Amino acid sequence: MKFVDEAIITVKSGDGGRGCTSFRRERYIERGGPDGGDGGDGGHVILKIDGSKRTLFDYRRQKLLKAKNGQPGQGKQKHGKNGSHCIIALPPGTIVTNKDTNEIIIDLTDTEDEYILAHGGMGGRGNKRFASSTNRAPRHSQPGIPGVELKIKLELKLLADVGLVGLPNAGKSTLISSISAARPKIADYPFTTLTPILGMVEPPFGEPFAVADIPGLIEGAHEGTGLGISFLKHIERTGILVHMIDSFQIDPASPLESFNLINNELSKYSQTLTKKTQIVVLNKIDLPDTQEKIEAFKHALKNIQVLTLSAATGKGVKELVKLLASKLIKS
Repeated sequence: MKFVDEAIITVKSGDGGRGCTSFRRERYIERGGPDGGDGGDGGHVILKIDGSKRTLFDYRRQKLLKAKNGQPGQGKQKHGKNGSHCIIALPPGTIVTNKDTNEIIIDLTDTEDEYILAHGGMGGRGNKRFASSTNRAPRHSQPGIPGVELKIKLELKLLADVGLVGLPNAGKSTLISSISAARPKIADYPFTTLTPILGMVEPPFGEPFAVADIPGLIEGAHEGTGLGISFLKHIERTGILVHMIDSFQIDPASPLESFNLINNELSKYSQTLTKKTQIVVLNKIDLPDTQEKIEAFKHALKNIQVLTLSAATGKGVKELVKLLASKLIKS
């Protein structure tokens, strides 16, 4: 399925049904009196999390979602049928914003979340309701209250415990495919991954955790260059960042160039990202002539733990999974 993480839709709750103006008409019964029933209430627009959904693609095609109107009341004090609700199923991690005011309405993160976005209009009262000792034959009833129309923006931010970041072709897709059942596209050219990939990892101890493979970042990503802001937002949901670096591409004369570039983009996008736990991983140690480059990197980045591994051969991968599991237990 195509990944879509933003959509703008209009929602409308149902109108209340009008009340009925009616008088009892039966043989042998004089002055039967008013018997107009109330109108039915309009249906609500309800947001609900659906754990099986992973994108907002459906809502790119549905621009207007409406609940049903309440039915009008009838004679013999018959109440109009209430309108059915409009249930909008959304993936976990969806932020709902009022498009006109840019105010966040709700952030749907809990799988039990259910939220009434727009209440249906109340049905009008029938003339039976207005009968009194001084007005025994009221000839008026109420119209139903109109529903609420709202334009909203849906924005999905992946919920993951760990986010994989780095330059294109750093080996993030290979790593997530080796530690989880996720099967992203893997090739030897940049931007192979065009959409965030989510995979579940089962460590040897602790609870399973979710890992998000974020498409490669490049200089200017915080301004939208490359895949840019479209996917930087997903990193905000993660608890730990795994910063993957292609050890084969390290320049011993300037070993921290790619490391600093990615961290600079993260800080320019949001200072919150700089405060997250970051694990630095040098990948592709199976390639020739990488040892000298790795040593140059470690020497330049003193006092910070640096892991080395080969996602392609699996060397060092188990150690990374154990480290992630232990840090998530402590967090």
